Amino acid sequence: MQHGRIKPFPKHFLWGASTSAYQVEGAWNEDGKGLSVMDVFQHPKDVTDFKVASDHYHRYKEDVALFAEMGLKAYRFSISWTRIYPNGVGEINQKGIDFYNRLINELRKYKIEPIVTIYHFDLPYALQKKGGWSNRETVDAFENYAKTLFENFGDRVKYWLTINEQNMMILFGEVLGVVDRSMKNTKKELYQQSHHMFLAQAKAMILCHKMIPDAKIGPAPNISSIYPISPKPEDVLAAHTFSSLRNWLYLDAAVFGRYNSVAWSYFEKNGCTPMIQDGDMEILKEAKPDFIAFNYYNTMTVGASNPSEATKNKNVDQQMVLDEPGFYKGYENPNLDKTAFGWEIDPVGLRMTLRELNERYHLPLLITENGLGTYDTLEEGDVINDDYRIEYLKKHIEQCQLAISDGVNLIGYCPWSAIDLVSTHQGISKRYGFIYVNRDEFDLKDLRRIPKKSFYWYKKVIASNGEDLSNN
Repeated sequence: MQHGRIKPFPKHFLWGASTSAYQVEGAWNEDGKGLSVMDVFQHPKDVTDFKVASDHYHRYKEDVALFAEMGLKAYRFSISWTRIYPNGVGEINQKGIDFYNRLINELRKYKIEPIVTIYHFDLPYALQKKGGWSNRETVDAFENYAKTLFENFGDRVKYWLTINEQNMMILFGEVLGVVDRSMKNTKKELYQQSHHMFLAQAKAMILCHKMIPDAKIGPAPNISSIYPISPKPEDVLAAHTFSSLRNWLYLDAAVFGRYNSVAWSYFEKNGCTPMIQDGDMEILKEAKPDFIAFNYYNTMTVGASNPSEATKNKNVDQQMVLDEPGFYKGYENPNLDKTAFGWEIDPVGLRMTLRELNERYHLPLLITENGLGTYDTLEEGDVINDDYRIEYLKKHIEQCQLAISDGVNLIGYCPWSAIDLVSTHQGISKRYGFIYVNRDEFDLKDLRRIPKKSFYWYKKVIASNGEDLSNN
């Protein structure tokens, strides 16, 4: 669909950028912080760990000042559960509360809207040792943790995200490092964990609306349109099945308080239906998100899975196998370019994803991750010419505006990431930020902050409310 006149971005559009605690803060064992699953994850030996990361914990004032210089209207970040509750439950760590109070106040000083993710992969290790999300007690621990955040920060934080990429944790948890590899983690166990996350999320949303009536809260999955590899009916059906399992299972539960019917049929066929206690579905139905936040990097392409074929498709970067005999099989899309790390690039797919979300759920939408992870070169004179990142973001922002013209209620765009951080399984070498952090995988150097060319470009985009996307 082509438009004769393109609608402008809304007047109070939330132009922002994003990070997560374990990827940017560092200070992994300082000021009473406990261990998270990310602290004990066995990272590839050629990839740095998260002990120092970008040292945002000690340099947040410098970082926020740069965010303000860039003109950010919003900053999406996560709170480390183990800074607040070192063991997941028990005594509150006041130094953790103090740090996030300082960060939020610093953002407010520059009129930057804080968008807080309650949980971004970093489950307290003490809870993991008790079964993690397989243990129903973790639901209560999460609700208590969320209550503490609402009590301490709810007077200044009006946008809350519940759980980052629950679907990715269930589908690809071992790769992300959020799964206890000593456990069996069968499909049944994983979907039981997912059910517990649905409950925890619902309880947090209900609590938020009671404690902070003027706040807004929503889920934050990773959502993308799914293409069939061909127009063959079997391939189209496979794409529909995978979309139900990857996307709609998680949002139907969050928005409608019910399980997606295709996903439930899949559970029954695979013997992995979760145990649902009396009252669980009532809790899910009571929770009403105010908006949907979602992360988008690319679309996916699937076809019918022929069990007689041994071929499997792996994402070069994430080593995520997409082959479910009798349901779907993943394919590369020959029509799309790829990043240096093998991720397909599909700006038009973002417009389609926005349309699908808008038509299914009729809620405001907030993009909380979208970005190009690649190698950057620090040139003489502290220059980083990342025109490739500008081109990537420009094309996606153009599709956002077209989606708005299609009738989508998009309220914000927060690309990944505000500043270079440690990628979950590619380390610091895979850079996403508008701001360069001067360190290598194992050589911390001086951790100096250096704005990239994209920093100044995005500053212009924000100042013009998306009207000026030129790269000059």
